[in-house]
Amino acid sequence: MIKNDRLNAYRIMWVLVFFDLPTETATERKVASRFRKDILSDGFTMFQFSIYLRHCPSKENAEVHIKRVKKLLPEKGHIGIMCVTDKQFGDMEIFFGKKEQEPHAPVQQLQMF
Repeated sequence: MIKNDRLNAYRIMWVLVFFDLPTETATERKVASRFRKDILSDGFTMFQFSIYLRHCPSKENAEVHIKRVKKLLPEKGHIGIMCVTDKQFGDMEIFFGKKEQEPHAPVQQLQMF
């Protein structure tokens, strides 16, 4: 009997990266910009100005992207990385002002084996 956990809402993960980086000097702005560009190139999407997220098909895949973000960490600033299941992410309530918004549909990612 083959068990198909592949699309289980408790196995699929979302990686969230929260950050508050200094931008007082031109060098600090450049470092902050580079960090944002680097996580965008790893498939993260901006959720809010300093919150980026990435859909991952498994905990193992999420760990790969978390390691990549850790390699990109700048010397200064506050950075948080959090992993939530697709089920937890789907239970989030999102508002634009007082009007409730539907969460964005997950990005469909192709996997090659």
